[in-house]
Amino acid sequence: MNDVTQPTENMTPNETFEAVHNLKQKLEENFVALGQLLSLIKRKKLFRFKGYDNFKDFVETEYSINSTLAGKLCSVFELYIQELDMDDGSVKEIGFDRLNMVKPYVAKAAWEIRDEWMQKAETMPIGELKEHIKEIKNKEKNTDKDVKDVFIDQYLEKMRTWFNCSQKELNFKLALYFQDADLEEIRKIIKERQRQFETEIQTPKEIKE
Repeated sequence: MNDVTQPTENMTPNETFEAVHNLKQKLEENFVALGQLLSLIKRKKLFRFKGYDNFKDFVETEYSINSTLAGKLCSVFELYIQELDMDDGSVKEIGFDRLNMVKPYVAKAAWEIRDEWMQKAETMPIGELKEHIKEIKNKEKNTDKDVKDVFIDQYLEKMRTWFNCSQKELNFKLALYFQDADLEEIRKIIKERQRQFETEIQTPKEIKE
């Protein structure tokens, strides 16, 4: 089990801010730890200790880090370290750029296919990897809706009909429902249900492979 998240949880806000400042000097070497700290700041809204209303203004003003880059650092840490439970050494070896390139496909792939994407990220020349992803994107433009998109549309339509409201009003109702929820427990439930959903939608060919 990867325990990379443990040290930062007990740091004071000022210790966290100082750690980000030190790590950002060598971003490529420290992208895992930096993503961990930025994710913590964003999740716990620590930027408010510095007088900022949002994460974007905080990272861009305090550290001169583009908010898009900061978001990528957070999401790389959250996907590969937190969700997939990879060790930070393996993640560092693959590198930030490659991990970020395959991230959209790893995130939505069935569990059995994720290893294939990680193998591609680790072994394919970066130019070949870019071309491979480009080909996939072109194919996706010409395919029907992803089964997950269909599921989302059907579920949201069901909810809007049940509550007899617009999508905006539904979002508000869902926010009210989740505002005091145990997010860590919800993460566990979603992870298990996602695994089950993705297993059920595999084609026979995918199962065989």
